[in-house]
Amino acid sequence: MRAGRRRLRSEFEVADRSPGLLLWRATNLWQAAQRATLQPFGLTHVQFVLLASLTWLDVEGPVTQRQLADHCATDPMMTSQVLRVLERRGFVDRQAHPDDGRARAVVVTEKGAALANRAVTAVEACDRAFFAPLGSGTRSFADGLAKLASA
Repeated sequence: MRAGRRRLRSEFEVADRSPGLLLWRATNLWQAAQRATLQPFGLTHVQFVLLASLTWLDVEGPVTQRQLADHCATDPMMTSQVLRVLERRGFVDRQAHPDDGRARAVVVTEKGAALANRAVTAVEACDRAFFAPLGSGTRSFADGLAKLASA
């Protein structure tokens, strides 16, 4: 191959200017930091997200597995599988929904809420450290991510 001739016909002169590639790299680094943070709690990241979200949503009444999956933007079947693991560990209870006989209500247990609250402190500290290089731009970055997540 001759010098200066790229085979990939990208719009970017330098790969490090591709927002998608940069997001991929940042996401991988962030996920590794979160895995390390959650390891002492015995939780995977998806287990934490579902447990913390359920703890957050639980005050509003019965939460269906579908509502939880929608809130977390997770696959409903995977959500069900993860909830079964959390149920076996005593962190959640799944029961018949009081208003919809076809749905399952998911309720966080006291043990699960306690774990979620301990873990969220560590996760938020991890986030503060990870996003610290953004400085005062952190809020703007989060606003941009919110736009992408709701598009």
